[in-house]
Amino acid sequence: MADRLRRVVLAFSGGLDTSVILKWLQTTYKCEVVTFTADLGQGEELEPARAKAELMGVKPEHIFVDDLKEEFVGDYVFPMMRANALYEGLYLLGTSIARPLIAKRQIEIAREVDADAVSHGATGKGNDQVRFELGYYALAPDIRVIAPWREWDLTSRTALIEFAEKHQIPVPKDKRGESPFSTDANLLHTSSEGKVLEDPWVEVPDYVYSRTDDLVSAPDIPEEITVEFRQGDAVAVNGEALSPANLLAKLNALGKRHGIGRLDLVENRFVGMKSRGMYETPGGTILHAAHRAIEQLTLDRGAAHLKDELMPRYAELLYNGFWFSPEREMLQAAIDHSQAKVDGEVRMKLYKGATHITGRRSPNSLYSEKVVTFEDDAGAYDQRDAEGFIKLNALRLRLLGRRDQG
Repeated sequence: MADRLRRVVLAFSGGLDTSVILKWLQTTYKCEVVTFTADLGQGEELEPARAKAELMGVKPEHIFVDDLKEEFVGDYVFPMMRANALYEGLYLLGTSIARPLIAKRQIEIAREVDADAVSHGATGKGNDQVRFELGYYALAPDIRVIAPWREWDLTSRTALIEFAEKHQIPVPKDKRGESPFSTDANLLHTSSEGKVLEDPWVEVPDYVYSRTDDLVSAPDIPEEITVEFRQGDAVAVNGEALSPANLLAKLNALGKRHGIGRLDLVENRFVGMKSRGMYETPGGTILHAAHRAIEQLTLDRGAAHLKDELMPRYAELLYNGFWFSPEREMLQAAIDHSQAKVDGEVRMKLYKGATHITGRRSPNSLYSEKVVTFEDDAGAYDQRDAEGFIKLNALRLRLLGRRDQG
């Protein structure tokens, strides 16, 4: 018999897995369950989750359905974009960056309702269990965490469905067959993995894609857009000022139409195994390219190169779930300091899955046409200075050469 709990806050989607978890918590721990459903822009109607929770005996005042889209993009996605973060050089961390916000809000709710535990639906094989729980423990060191997939004996979809039927939990018809793949979605991306995607040699079937149009049917004419930045954050698209969430939604629509942001990746999970996933990040891909373009004008070489050295470490921290760690906050402070003058506008063309930078301008530009010109620079740069510069840099190489050739 499991230890008795009084009240637990469950991250609840209303789907098969978390519905079974809700009932399992009630029957196994004999506890009151509080549900929390986060709207991170996943594009699904979330009120059915509220109705499902109420149907399963959760008190209306203990059902939380929160719109977190603006906080998600403004306080999590944008700071990550300032860092140009890519895990293993490719992945824009769309799932990873959502977990700390969900964990933070769960802990806030746990305090509001005086719960003694939190629970999630992540499996024991994936990264999400680590991300959720590192967030919980960072914000509430003594919180109790219930991870059903590490405790119960429901090890298959058939077992989940049988449990649901036994306890009169409605099971959608599309859940009764074998799921072809699993997905996770938010305003930044959609990820798909498992089942038909498990063999890395097999091409991703067309029906897996949901956020990007096929390249063959994408427009045959490039579309030109502009993205404006202020202190490293995008603030306008095509001259229209937008909130963080609305701006990302606008870029998502543009990217979708042109098939931008598809990534087929075999990655190294934090728990030790390799996994193959398919990611669609249309707006984020555009934003990443545009941000790097405006930094080309506004960041000093030393700062730009140091950022590029720090980025893999920053990205790995996010991927592994260490958003609330002191080292991530230290890196964030350095990154944000570098963005003070990252203002300006980037022009780009979107075409057949690609982003093409066609122009950038900034009131804080470090680019000097007068210095770099191939024409007469009127003394702005004395080419004779290069001789001493080269000889000083060559000195150690010349000494080595004399020694080794002597």
